[in-house]
Amino acid sequence: MISHTTNHTPNHTTNNTPSEQPRLTREQRIEQGKALRATVHRTSHAAFDPGPTRADPLALLDREDASRVQELLPIRYGRMAASPFTYFRGAALPMASDLAATPVTGLTVQCCGDAHLSNFGLFGSPERRLVFDINDFDETLPGPWEWDVKRLATSVEIAGRNNDYSAGTRRRVVLATVAAYRNAMIEFADLTTLEVWYAHADVAAVRNRFDAKADQARRKEIKHAMAKAHSRDHLGALSRFTAVRDGQLRIVADPPLIVPMDEVVEPGTDIVEVVEGMRTLLRAYRSSLEPERRTLLDRYRFVDLAHKVVGVGSVGTRSWMILMLGDDVRDPLFLQAKEAGPSVLEKFTSPSVYDNAGRRVVVGQRLMQAVSDIFLGWIRVEHGMDGRGRDFYLRQLRDWKGSASVETMVPSAMQAYGELCGWTLARAHARSGDRIAIAAYLGSGDVFDEAVREFADAYADQNERDHSALVEAIRHGRITAAPAE
Repeated sequence: MISHTTNHTPNHTTNNTPSEQPRLTREQRIEQGKALRATVHRTSHAAFDPGPTRADPLALLDREDASRVQELLPIRYGRMAASPFTYFRGAALPMASDLAATPVTGLTVQCCGDAHLSNFGLFGSPERRLVFDINDFDETLPGPWEWDVKRLATSVEIAGRNNDYSAGTRRRVVLATVAAYRNAMIEFADLTTLEVWYAHADVAAVRNRFDAKADQARRKEIKHAMAKAHSRDHLGALSRFTAVRDGQLRIVADPPLIVPMDEVVEPGTDIVEVVEGMRTLLRAYRSSLEPERRTLLDRYRFVDLAHKVVGVGSVGTRSWMILMLGDDVRDPLFLQAKEAGPSVLEKFTSPSVYDNAGRRVVVGQRLMQAVSDIFLGWIRVEHGMDGRGRDFYLRQLRDWKGSASVETMVPSAMQAYGELCGWTLARAHARSGDRIAIAAYLGSGDVFDEAVREFADAYADQNERDHSALVEAIRHGRITAAPAE
């Protein structure tokens, strides 16, 4: 399976060293932000005019498919065709192409690159608290902060349409989401650098925000969702994904979504060689961890491996679930090794400073999240099953992970959730960008909020047209799609 693995150091750039330019004072940064209003009017963020030269979104997706597992693409398109919202989740590249033509202030942050509602959620912190944060960083890259805000706001508009909210209700929810981002950035601008870095949304903050806007039934649902997140741990994964076969604990097949190691390799392949290749990968991944976490990883031994289909936008990328055991079967560790390629933003900003895309993801995640997975690391596989070199990042498969059911939210819950996502995105941007200049640019009024809401409405219309084009291509046989699960 693997003949050689490496962990490369990053390409050398000034992004990884302290700036040699003199730091601006707080007052200068405020003036800088306010001055930008004259050159990039806040009302200009409403603009979305695709025009006749707009890149064909299906052609963009097709080019993206070239590096993916071809047999899995029908699953990807089946999921994307299910609704305009699921299409939007898988269409980060087409939207990045569209955003590249929109106004930006030039203030750069570490962008998520795919900041839609379903890419936020709950997970366990190293201190064993349930926290809320962004949870997908496949596309992370330094870029314009406005792009993340517009993708988030547009996802709220599209989700509201999917849930049959009225136009007035959608308008209110989108405005509340963007206002939450703006107000949070203003709050972070007044905090010290360390106070921003330590800020997080734990389970108590999440419940307080939702409980204030939810009826009794909705509060019970929130409580259930949090309890479910607590149950999504390694022992739960053990009971769901494994069984004893020939006296050995093995991952259970559920094709095409889960395909164990011995069913993935070519006939005649020496399985011992595959296992040794996996151990080589794990040794190289180990070097990307901090020393104390290497010691923790060393307490586990490799047991089994399976290919696992994940998400909507990630379908077709190579994603593996790795079963490891500590003292016995009551001590499992499930890791996920997920392929990392270039960010969709790289075509429209600049290439990553890291020569390993897995490291790009890991560094971006650590910059944006308040707390990150203790097993978060990266690897390069020089010669994989298809003979090609590929980058991966690794993390725990399940660690109290939970996500909201956006498709079933009532408007009050959607508004509370959107506000929470807006606050979380602002905190993530404030950690890496100039929060003071951004806050000064945004201001205390709702000019920016209204502009982004208008953009979200226009882009949701475009998204519906793009989704219809996909459905039509499937109907005419130009694209093959499997029935949505």
